[in-house]
Amino acid sequence: MPLLVQKFGGSSVATADKILAAARRAIRAHQMGERVLVVVSARGHTTDELVELAREITERPPAREMDMLLSTGEQVSVALMAMAIQALGVPAISFTGAQIGIVTDSFHTKARIRNISTERMVQALDDGKIVIVAGFQGVDEHYNITTLGRGGSDTTAVALAAVLGANACEIYTDVDGVYTTDPRIVPEARKIDRISYDEMLELASLGAGVMHSRSIEFAKKYNVPIHVRSSFTDTPGTWIVSEDEARRLGSSVTGAALAKDEARITVHGVPDRPGVVHTLFRHIGDANIVVDMIVQNISTAGATDVSFTVAAADLAETLRVAESACHEIGARGLSHDPTGAKVSAVGLGMRTHTGVATAMFEALAAAGVNIQMITTSEIKISVLVDRNAAVPALRAVHKAFALEDAPSDLGRPFTPRGASTIALAATENGNGAASAASAGMEDLVISGVELDETQARVTVLNVPDQPGYAARLFREIAEAGVFVDMIVQSAGSGDNTHLSFTVPRAQADRAAQAARQAGSSEVLVEPEIAKLSVLGVGVRTHTGAATRMFGALAERGINIGLINTSEVRINVATDFRHGRQGLHCLRSTFALPADAARDS
Repeated sequence: MPLLVQKFGGSSVATADKILAAARRAIRAHQMGERVLVVVSARGHTTDELVELAREITERPPAREMDMLLSTGEQVSVALMAMAIQALGVPAISFTGAQIGIVTDSFHTKARIRNISTERMVQALDDGKIVIVAGFQGVDEHYNITTLGRGGSDTTAVALAAVLGANACEIYTDVDGVYTTDPRIVPEARKIDRISYDEMLELASLGAGVMHSRSIEFAKKYNVPIHVRSSFTDTPGTWIVSEDEARRLGSSVTGAALAKDEARITVHGVPDRPGVVHTLFRHIGDANIVVDMIVQNISTAGATDVSFTVAAADLAETLRVAESACHEIGARGLSHDPTGAKVSAVGLGMRTHTGVATAMFEALAAAGVNIQMITTSEIKISVLVDRNAAVPALRAVHKAFALEDAPSDLGRPFTPRGASTIALAATENGNGAASAASAGMEDLVISGVELDETQARVTVLNVPDQPGYAARLFREIAEAGVFVDMIVQSAGSGDNTHLSFTVPRAQADRAAQAARQAGSSEVLVEPEIAKLSVLGVGVRTHTGAATRMFGALAERGINIGLINTSEVRINVATDFRHGRQGLHCLRSTFALPADAARDS
């Protein structure tokens, strides 16, 4: 019998009427022959109210006790939902995370799921009951209650769908799907009918609040189709599915996103030697701080600047840790700017469409928006701008790619094809727990290491701190017929800002000439570089991934000359001579078989 997981957010269970409406949805699926498991969040603004209550007691409540407090919100919701379903004549049973054995690590307020026991849930489902589970919470190996952090109920729902082999996971919320951008900022934003896991991972991490990135990591890892839809209508929403099922032939950009509360930290005068970057980010990773954009550009006079962004809420703790790291590595000092915002364009089509960066930079220039930092990946371009310019920047990017227009190649609607693969292992084990759980369901999984020896790096020194320069530069490069891969612009100060990009080796001189025609008098070309990439689901949110990569290279004396990150890969540029050595050491570090290390 097929299994459906439904998740109802706080706005969907805020009142008694809404709880009853959600109960009717679950019953309707049950009556159509589905086994139904429901995950619920705390009602309305309950979690915010509990946080405020704690702060009335103490400015720094202990993390363990915060988890004890915050988990009560979901416990209220599951009990009320079970009552509602039973009142409507269908058997139901509610469980807390601890009662069904959601075991996590011990990082209170942002725990990760290690394993889930399925026996109790499966028994209740086999008895014909609708099962209701509290989202957002679990228990560690010492039986302490833990919570999963912001968006944790989404993570619970997708994890349960994975471990139980559900045909789909429905996420009910107060919007009717995933939009090309936030419709509250850009009213002409359009609902997307289907989107890939990687695109949604990027958008979720970039500020699209519909889904949390950790839940998408689960979905991609265990191939769980997600249907984001409205609690208040029966219209189809947005399917989040595999790349093959989501691909559009004619679209370069799928969506744009804005993360308003970004803080930038720049470490100045970082010694240009192996191991220094590793030390810096090891300190930050040990504090369990998630870093977003990381930009390291070319070294001058034996030193470089390293810039990175964190959530504004993490700024104070990050500064404390970074200052300690500065002393250890002998950096000159650090600066920070708490008023940043990140605007991004995301799309699978960037892999095959040229000119996306040029179009984005020209749109920002036309809107008078100055770019402070640039970082790119295969399917994303992100820029850091001043927070006051964030909204005009997002609107300009959305308009530049005509995202309000429906793509011409809509294709057929997505239909779930069957259970996710992890459930088959659970069934074969016969012990009610998924085999993947023994390794930790949310553990980082590195899928590959790549080496690209075909590129050169072009660096423009002393980039003018004014709107329009990047647009002019990359227009000249595009007109010269040069294909650009990585783009990195550091966040220096005044004339210390540099911009680097990588191009095919045969096109390096042509790219440098185009940069000079754009008005750049100081252009450097490194004709041969090695680009090393580590690929995996959630390499950004797992704070140790970059640290392990940087540390492994440092142990072999391999210096890092450029850093570029995304949700699914970490790219570094090194000296060409060290490329093969770096490839083999990274393969060994992440315990990958030989065929997982690939040459481009």
